[in-house]
Amino acid sequence: MNFNVDQFAATQKANIAAAADLSQTAFAGFERLVELNMAAGKAAVGESFANMQALMAAKSPQDLMAVQAALVQPAIEKSVSYGRHIADIANSTSAVFTKAVEGKMAESEKAVKSLVENSLKNAPAGSDAAVAAIKTAFEASQTAAETLKKVAKQAADSAESSIKAAQAQAEASVKAAMSKAKAKA
Repeated sequence: MNFNVDQFAATQKANIAAAADLSQTAFAGFERLVELNMAAGKAAVGESFANMQALMAAKSPQDLMAVQAALVQPAIEKSVSYGRHIADIANSTSAVFTKAVEGKMAESEKAVKSLVENSLKNAPAGSDAAVAAIKTAFEASQTAAETLKKVAKQAADSAESSIKAAQAQAEASVKAAMSKAKAKA
């Protein structure tokens, strides 16, 4: 087996560049989250004063109840929208990380396969049985790795769809409760 210093250095340089790119992606996601929170905080402060003025302008208990009921629905919609924005930020950032990791894993698998094949080409005469056993074990490990990747992807997809379903159910429940509250008022 030949150890190539230039190849090792190039690999390390590529890994550092990939880590730098991923750190930039993480910071970009964090920046988006901070911007979202700043905008939501600023809007909440402005809306709270406007809501307080509307509540103070109520002349009767019925007016007060009507104003309160009118304020609840927009607040719920904003909360749901905020949750969707957070999910979008998390999903887009996660997708970049997943793609990068999958790319690096593919590169690593290719490098290991090349290393194994080159090493087996230089096996001493009479070691055919050992070479065949190593090839079989390597192929089995590759198959197992592919299966694990598929299972992990299915689990991630299932978790994401479950979260979306729970969010839709929560929205529907809130809307139904709001409709009942309006009907009683």
